[in-house]
Amino acid sequence: MITPVSLWSESIGIPLLSAITIIPLAAMIGVLKLSSIRLRTGLGFLAALLNLALSLYLLLKFDDNNTGIQFAEHFSLFGLNYSVGVDGLNILFLPLICCSAFLVLIYLSATRSTGNGRLIACVLGYEATLIAAFCALNVLQFWLLTVVELVPILFAIKESGLDQKKRHLVVRLFQFFGASLFMTLCGFLLLAFGLIDSEHELTFDLLTLKNNNAYLHDETLIFVLLFYGFAIRIPLFPFHGWLPILTEQSKLTAVSVLIIGIKLGVYAMIRFIFPLVPGVAEQWSDFVLILCLISIFYGALLAFMQNNAYRLLAFASISQTGMLVFGLFSFNEHGLEGTLLLSLVYGLAAVGMLFSISLIYEQINTAIIPRLGDLFDSHTTLALLFLITALSTMIMPGSLGFDAGHLLLEGVIEEHEWGIAITILTGHVLAAGFLLWAFQRMFLAKSKRSFHSHENNKSIIQQRLIAVIICGLHIGTGLNSMPLLNLIDKDVTELVSQYPFHSSQSSEIEFPNDSEEPHNKGTSD
Repeated sequence: MITPVSLWSESIGIPLLSAITIIPLAAMIGVLKLSSIRLRTGLGFLAALLNLALSLYLLLKFDDNNTGIQFAEHFSLFGLNYSVGVDGLNILFLPLICCSAFLVLIYLSATRSTGNGRLIACVLGYEATLIAAFCALNVLQFWLLTVVELVPILFAIKESGLDQKKRHLVVRLFQFFGASLFMTLCGFLLLAFGLIDSEHELTFDLLTLKNNNAYLHDETLIFVLLFYGFAIRIPLFPFHGWLPILTEQSKLTAVSVLIIGIKLGVYAMIRFIFPLVPGVAEQWSDFVLILCLISIFYGALLAFMQNNAYRLLAFASISQTGMLVFGLFSFNEHGLEGTLLLSLVYGLAAVGMLFSISLIYEQINTAIIPRLGDLFDSHTTLALLFLITALSTMIMPGSLGFDAGHLLLEGVIEEHEWGIAITILTGHVLAAGFLLWAFQRMFLAKSKRSFHSHENNKSIIQQRLIAVIICGLHIGTGLNSMPLLNLIDKDVTELVSQYPFHSSQSSEIEFPNDSEEPHNKGTSD
């Protein structure tokens, strides 16, 4: 099936995708050159707000009645092809990236990092890299951007001071991310060179590879390389070793929020595995689902064992990603739609809980849960932020997680029946329950020590702004999730139709006579 493509010039007056990539890059350069704290902070906020506004404008201009790539941009420079575009599979991630970057800048202004030009530049550079990666329609271009992604992470680590723990973190990041980059590069090279024997020129263009994937060789090896490479980035058990070490570094919250909150690995699986090697993905699904089940319960168990609030969030995130990948490998519309929406929910929830814990750490100088307690009255805003975001991960009615979680579970039931669905839901509720238990110990239990708070009026205003934005997004989208579903529905349906085994199963509907219609799409007698 040939993927339809519409150029940016057909619907909007500017190359919008390039604009929202260039704006934070230009602001990053300006922030590094300015010496005034006020000007650096102001420029960072201006760029983040402008990008957020443009990403929302992109949502408004997106035509949810059509499938395929929209707002596409293509050009070649020095032999390299630049190709970007959006569809229902990535359109919702762009506002999430822009909103998260804006919230990170608010967080930095509420901490002792106020006016730190290098940290602000790291955030803006990381925002630009993520936007470019999510829009990339060239596999080599995507891979190069995941290499560039390491730069702001390493600069942020260097800026926060290289003690022994951070040196260990750098080593771990190079081990895990290096393995991920090596495997994905090998997978992409096999994809590109796999078409040469079929009289195609060497190309890394995603749409060309997708439209000609019937000619590919070594599909199983390609799947294994890409799956393991992306599993490290998600991260999925047993490739998670870098995440707890990164998360527990309180001074790296600014980059941790963007790494944990933006599910790049989940998106990469949707974009590069299922359209290119769908048949092999179906064949390997049982193995993947075993890893997902282990991740769900392993993450929940390890979360229960943590005394450090940062590490608890890291292992809860590992449990949640097992749930997301389980939805992907259900190979139906409900599972994929649930995964896409739940990725947004988990992303926003991780942002909220990380900010809550980090702002408490800034004032009390500890994130050890047994040392905390009785903080609800003195830190009500942060307590409510943690509570509402934790509840949203539990598929709480009134939040987007409610609709997203039910879609995902419906997809799992369609593919695996009730037993598996109840099993993964049990593990998921356990992980979310441990977050609520942590909330009780941090904010409601009697404190074992007295605290000296460093809070000021400016910090209180910024905390409330962060809480209002995050909680408002959770509840606002939860009260009316249909606009979000409409944005992704057509492209999800088109992707699911490409699964060789499952799509043929869903189309095998018997009719007693010519006049009888099927009652439900995707069911068979």
